[in-house]
Amino acid sequence: MSKQKLSLQEQLLKSGLVSNAKAKSIKSDKRKQEQQQRNNKLVVVDEAKELAKQAYLEQVERDRELNLAKKQIEEQKQLVAQVKQLIELNKQARDPNGIAYNFTDDNKVKTLYMTEAMRDFIIKGRLAVVKFGEGYEVVATEVAKKIADRDPASVIVNYEQSTETVVAEDDPYANYQIPDDLIW
Repeated sequence: MSKQKLSLQEQLLKSGLVSNAKAKSIKSDKRKQEQQQRNNKLVVVDEAKELAKQAYLEQVERDRELNLAKKQIEEQKQLVAQVKQLIELNKQARDPNGIAYNFTDDNKVKTLYMTEAMRDFIIKGRLAVVKFGEGYEVVATEVAKKIADRDPASVIVNYEQSTETVVAEDDPYANYQIPDDLIW
């Protein structure tokens, strides 16, 4: 013998949550409403359905905003990882017993010890100083430009390469100045 399934109304009556009179009045109201719809061909707005639809749309909008925020956070993490990888792979070896190179970061004077050649290359714009975690590293200017594309705040010192003409050591006219008013 299988048990017959009870309707929700019968289950509520059986459990004592609803009285017989209340169940009958709800049933008759529902029947009257259906009859009015058929006679007048009116579309009765089901408030519960409308509220459910509105709640669903709001949930979809919240989910979209959360996904967008998660995507932005993930992209930021990827950029940080790329900057870290660029610095780790391209950092120049510094000399802890070398000369001091002073620069400012966040209105504070910082010092790196390096060879004199590295210091000259930084001044000439061939090398740059970048922030790496809590410390600083020296990288090539091309690498510093790639880092600046991803995180401009990481590049601390990057001078433009000077366009000075290189004077050859064996140039016989190196000691002679060219006058400014020379017309060719």
